[in-house]
Amino acid sequence: QVQLVESGGGLVQAGGSLRLSCAASGRRFSSYAMGWFRQAPGKEREFVARVSWSGGQTGYADSVKGRFTISRDNAKNTAYLQMNSLKPEDTAVYYCAAESTPYGLGSQRSSDFGSWGQGTQVTVSS
Repeated sequence: QVQLVESGGGLVQAGGSLRLSCAASGRRFSSYAMGWFRQAPGKEREFVARVSWSGGQTGYADSVKGRFTISRDNAKNTAYLQMNSLKPEDTAVYYCAAESTPYGLGSQRSSDFGSWGQGTQVTVSS
């Protein structure tokens, strides 16, 4: 298992930016694809972005494509989610997650991720 701790959430006005970080400890971080998911009040958890174990491949939900960027620094055991042009509908608790099996390209299915952080709140005001 890998332990994940998110940080960087907060309150921002629409059009603003935030960068979320996900610090990992435990098993070898660099071998596992990472993902970001979010859950708004009263809604299901949804996929936001993914990055492969090497960082060479990424994928995004249509709702954030062109505004959010996922990345990773394997030397620092940290994954990031840069969020620009934020909208009120981006308000949610954001979770980072590590895939259960190594050397993946990154999944959009939450069931493929075995380790989760505790979440960080992002609130975008209009």
